[in-house]
Amino acid sequence: MIDRIDRRILSILQEDCTVPVAEIGRRVGLSTTPCWRRIQKMEEEGVITARVALLDPAKVNAKVTAFVGITTSQHSEDWLKKFADVIGEFPEVVEFYRMAGQVDYLLRVCVPDIEAYDAFYKKLIAKIDITDVSTTFAMEQIKYTTELPLAYVPKEKPRGD
Repeated sequence: MIDRIDRRILSILQEDCTVPVAEIGRRVGLSTTPCWRRIQKMEEEGVITARVALLDPAKVNAKVTAFVGITTSQHSEDWLKKFADVIGEFPEVVEFYRMAGQVDYLLRVCVPDIEAYDAFYKKLIAKIDITDVSTTFAMEQIKYTTELPLAYVPKEKPRGD
């Protein structure tokens, strides 16, 4: 069960995972060792899945974001596995979702320019049978965050000591 201290730790880590454990502990009212144990426990339980560096897309020449909606007439488990394997071969695909609604799959693709997207598209359709591909390009990023909302974490139950 994630308690209010864990939520505060997660909030700090989502904002900046390089904050030293001693500083996190100070901010949440714990000494270093209990704070570190809580972080380790959340890693072991899969609450914290990774600690990463976020990069500036323009500085790594991946400034064009395309949202690719894919429709297929194939809905078997074997086809999905093959499709997922194909998508795994493309580092340009930074997010991949199976959808409900008119689009079967949605990809977020990051590339340097339209020509690079076109090359990606041609390689993709050469590897797997797709019924329809519809791409929209982001003109401007208004909001972007990797921080998940923590207000929905179930509240801890009062202890009946």
